[in-house]
Amino acid sequence: MTNGSASTLVFLGIPSLAALIVGLLAVATFVAERKLGSTPRAAMRRAMRSALLGLLWASVSLAIAASGVLARFESRPPPLLLFLVFAFVGTIALACSRFGERLLLGLPLWALVGFQAFRLPVELVLHQAASDGIMPVEMSFSGYNFDIVSGTSALLVAAALASGWAGARSALIWNIGSLLLLANIVAIAIAATPTFHAFGPLHVNVWVTHPPYVLLPAVLVMAAFFGHVLVFRKLRALRSSQLNASSTGSADRHRLGTV
Repeated sequence: MTNGSASTLVFLGIPSLAALIVGLLAVATFVAERKLGSTPRAAMRRAMRSALLGLLWASVSLAIAASGVLARFESRPPPLLLFLVFAFVGTIALACSRFGERLLLGLPLWALVGFQAFRLPVELVLHQAASDGIMPVEMSFSGYNFDIVSGTSALLVAAALASGWAGARSALIWNIGSLLLLANIVAIAIAATPTFHAFGPLHVNVWVTHPPYVLLPAVLVMAAFFGHVLVFRKLRALRSSQLNASSTGSADRHRLGTV
């Protein structure tokens, strides 16, 4: 593969994966709504709303990047850092909203974990970006980014959960580990910006401030983070259900014992 064709792969790969995320969000919304008793029409309407929300955020991110604001690293604080803070706070709010609650209630744990498999092709695209010199190599698995483990293990853990070979504890361990790997690459990406240039002046991270590469932090990273928050909430809900069932069972046994 020539360098030109490889660069084209990266240029098309990032927005294609972002589009995949939007599509998966719509499908997940539809499936969850149907599971919770919504009519097909109502479920489809809510699925379309979730897709439009994703497309709106992607479009706003692309517009901000195209304006050149995110590349102003001389500003204090850097606009890119403010953008990331806003995105993370918004992602937490969305995951903790009624929308996130319906997703975690309507989808099985294995599906929420399996969703994170999209990180595998993301890491392959990032590796190509580093090979093309578009991105600092430190941000790929040839450097200090090991998030490919999250994407690969998501498939295995999801299969184990679906088959009953693994339980909530395994999902919790996986979720914590994969979240730490996500935090690691986010920290590396920030450290590589011109504000810190932790890896030297020849290894700076400026590519994510330009379209379409801004979709990497704006959509792909936030989708992974959104998924982790949902898994934590799902595990908490399952734990609460088990405790309630245990308490009900104990109360019933006590009541029977006093009859």
